[in-house]
Parts: sequence; structure tokens; C-alpha cells
Amino acid sequence: MNAAVIVFPGSNCDRDAVCALRDHTAQKVYRVWHRETALPRVDLVVLPGGFSYGDYLRSGAIAARSPIMASIKAHADRGGLVVGICNGFQVLTEAHLLPGALMRNAGLKFLCKSAKLRVENTQTAFTRAYADQAQTDIPIAHHDGNYCADEDTLKRLEDEGQITFRYLDNPNGSAHDIAGITNRAGNVLGMMPHPERAIDPLTGETGGLGFFRSLAGALT
Repeated sequence: MNAAVIVFPGSNCDRDAVCALRDHTAQKVYRVWHRETALPRVDLVVLPGGFSYGDYLRSGAIAARSPIMASIKAHADRGGLVVGICNGFQVLTEAHLLPGALMRNAGLKFLCKSAKLRVENTQTAFTRAYADQAQTDIPIAHHDGNYCADEDTLKRLEDEGQITFRYLDNPNGSAHDIAGITNRAGNVLGMMPHPERAIDPLTGETGGLGFFRSLAGALT
């Protein structure tokens, strides 16, 4: 399996994502600058965390209009896997690859802490390795992680099993405690927690390992 990690001005989790993919998932990982117009031949595209364009206008809004996004949309339309983590989730909503929006956290404070999550749907390419693990801990680090959507969208997410991760303590006010969702086809995931920061017992939590093991299983 090959993967691409997209780098925007202000990305700061791209190296962590590359290392996690190389160690646990992908045979080859490309770092792709956002000004490129074509992806290499890959199975998975990751939009990493950070503060693309300094979060000006709205978090992810400018990055969502980068030249590479047309190729990412085409990759998703073909059924290729796409993951947006934290700022990447914000970019995916701004690009309309996922519904809803990420707003300022309730309390208007930046949050950097471990988050307790329930794995809501273990039948996706991103979560199957959690089948025997109903809960996990994965860190968050965001100011605009409050997931919002209209009631019809929230009902559809619930009814169609598109909610993948749910906060147990809802630190940011997200509707329906949402921490991560997929698109209807199930091949595009956005999540605010950082699984790439929770894969090594030497540095703390390992709750993100199931995420990368799921991807490895989905693409072998």
C-alpha cells in the first residue's frame, strides 16, 4: 500500500503522519505539497493536522481551495481512502468531502489533552481493528473542533452509521459528541483526535494503533 500526506503552509503534523504510516501501514509514503495538481499512485491520502494558512478566514477554508484538492476529490470519487486529521478534518468539510463544519470550541479555549472516545462503528476501513475494543484514548489539540451540522444531517449521520468516533466527555461541545465521521460511501474519514500521536508506549498512549492497523488490514 502506498500513501500520500498532503503538506499545506502551516501543517505541523505531516512528519508525524508520515512516520506513523511508514511504521504501521504503508510501504511507501509520499509528502505532497499542496500546490501540486496530481497525486502519485496511492491507495490512501492523509490531510494532517496543523494550522493551514494560519487558520485565516476559517480553519481549512483556504487550504480547501488548493490545487491538489481536485485530485483528492477524484481519488475519493474512485473509492480511494482519504483521511483528514484535526485541521485535515476542517479542510475536508470546507471542501465538501464531508458534511458539517468545525466551529470554535465551547468555552473558546484551545484544548490539548487526552480524549476518551467510544468507537461507534467498527465496520469501516478505519476502525475494524477496534472490533474488540469499545473505547480508546487519543489526544486532541485544537481550537476549532466543535462539530456542527443541521438536524437532518445529524440524523443521517446517526441513521447511516457514519459516526465513527464519539467523545465520552465532549470537551469541545460537538453535536452528538461527534469526534469523527465518514462520508456515505465510507471511504473518507474526518476526525479531530490525533491517532498518529498515540502509537508508542514510550511516549504515552497507544490508542491510535487500532486506527493504523485498520488501514493496514483494509489495504492488504
